[in-house]
Amino acid sequence: MSAAPVRYRGRFAPSPTGPLHFGSLVAALASCCDARAAGGEWLVRIEDVDGPRARPGAERAIKTDLERHGFAWDAPVARQSDRGSFYASALAALQARNVVYECACTRRELEAAPVGAGGERVYPGICRDGIAGDRARRTQRAVRVRVGHAIVHFSDRLLGPQVQDLAREVGDFVVRRADGLFAYQLAVVVDDALQGITHVVRGADLLASTPRQIFLQRLLGYPTPAYLHVPVALGRSGEKLSKQTCAPALGADAIGALLAAWRFLDQPLPHRTAAPASVGEFWRWAPREWNPARLPPVPMLPAPVTFAERTAGPV
Repeated sequence: MSAAPVRYRGRFAPSPTGPLHFGSLVAALASCCDARAAGGEWLVRIEDVDGPRARPGAERAIKTDLERHGFAWDAPVARQSDRGSFYASALAALQARNVVYECACTRRELEAAPVGAGGERVYPGICRDGIAGDRARRTQRAVRVRVGHAIVHFSDRLLGPQVQDLAREVGDFVVRRADGLFAYQLAVVVDDALQGITHVVRGADLLASTPRQIFLQRLLGYPTPAYLHVPVALGRSGEKLSKQTCAPALGADAIGALLAAWRFLDQPLPHRTAAPASVGEFWRWAPREWNPARLPPVPMLPAPVTFAERTAGPV
């Protein structure tokens, strides 16, 4: 007797550090359409594990913007800030296996570390065998996971076979920060397992993080979702659209923004009929037309000029 097929469950996981922008809309649209086209579920998760960066009112603004653009989620919105006990349990499981250790290195001390292929500093293992010298007196300590000689292979649904030598390209990476906050890499792995996420559709800027997450999934005995990394939208100066680069918030023209994001992802417009004229019409049509095989197989693309312009100041 064959096993029942796994029901598709996807998610969109914004950080509450500011309003949604065109890059956010592209990621939300791709993840939601992929889920709906498969007859699956789509969830929203607020990634506020880094509490100091969260802005008051940002979560409400994000949900309002999603609703205005016709997104509907299939379960109550989850928040990382409610899940500290789950992250602590996962860390305890790693500690019980002796695959993590404390690190008292400061960011300044690691500025001389070599840069890996992905542009990140590769941790040189200074505290791997114990904290020595003056560092031993430091009370603020991160927790790192030992990567050993792990080489992680996976296949992205758009970008194809991927491989990362964790020791050469990343080094032992942080799972709990020196300030006591759990690191994104651990939190997102626990979140996806708790929510039963089967498919992750997100921006290609997170492609280099995926091997670390797969490594943690294997250590913790969690299933590995299927991954699809879509192109990241760039601003006029060539930087990724983000809250940190003052990307303009989405405007009042919801259907215009949806169609711009659809075209950015190189998805087909209707044949022999006009493009959808309303948000409701768009969502009645888009999941049926969604075709991942048409996605541009590149990690980044310029955003349309209307959405790439910088605002006058921080948003």
